[in-house]
Amino acid sequence: MKKIIIFLLLTGLVVVTSSAQSLKNDSIDLSEADMAPISADSAMAALEAEFTETKSAATEQGGGLHKQLKRKFMEGSASFMSLVAMALVLGLAFCIERIIYLTLSEVNTRKLMRDVDDRLSKGDVEGAKDLCRDTRGPVASICYQGLLHMKEPLDQIDRQLTNYGEVQISKMEKGCTWIRLFIAIAPSLGFLGTVIGMVMAFDRIQTAGDINPTIVAEGMKVALITTIFGIIVAVVLQFFYNYILAKIERLTAHMEECAIMLMDTISQYKMKNNG
Repeated sequence: MKKIIIFLLLTGLVVVTSSAQSLKNDSIDLSEADMAPISADSAMAALEAEFTETKSAATEQGGGLHKQLKRKFMEGSASFMSLVAMALVLGLAFCIERIIYLTLSEVNTRKLMRDVDDRLSKGDVEGAKDLCRDTRGPVASICYQGLLHMKEPLDQIDRQLTNYGEVQISKMEKGCTWIRLFIAIAPSLGFLGTVIGMVMAFDRIQTAGDINPTIVAEGMKVALITTIFGIIVAVVLQFFYNYILAKIERLTAHMEECAIMLMDTISQYKMKNNG
């Protein structure tokens, strides 16, 4: 989980760094008309200075991604960035728990129903119950619930399967409400950081009595970084949430298929025994 969090935060760092570099390049005007004649010595000195700056930048970059991440994290206001990071960690925790639960709940529905049908064709109702009870997942639970009510009329069995299916779906969706909450909270925290960053910028302008880019820069940086990280967290959690919904829909379809096949099997069993 730590590697996932570092990767996500690093993605936001790359976006912010690229944007800052683009703005820096756009602000440089190097037209030849404005440049004074440069001597060979001054040109060599400039090349050496540029090489030294590039080397120092490379050395700083090689110091570790965690240092750059920490610096950007602090630049984005530690208070709001901590809240965004907390939303990411908690949201991923719920997502991972649901994914593990739903993955373990998947079984081969057709094979299970073939085994149940074979046991019922031999009159081994208890064996069919034991098979469903020993198999994990909501599909086997639906099948077991239907076998428990085999002596009841078919319409009553169908009603029991429908009610129990709703209970199983509710269990599969457990925790999804929290995931949706963190998806909504993350960008909201980012936008809140944006508003506060703008307020900081205007407060400094008012205090200085002059509009200076240096005064506004820090507040704008807080606004942009918190917004970017908040949106990234929301997008990542939304991706996992949609994946969880897809697994729930697939399991629900398997439950419905199991219920239909089980009703046919029970109907044939009743007709065989009553005949």
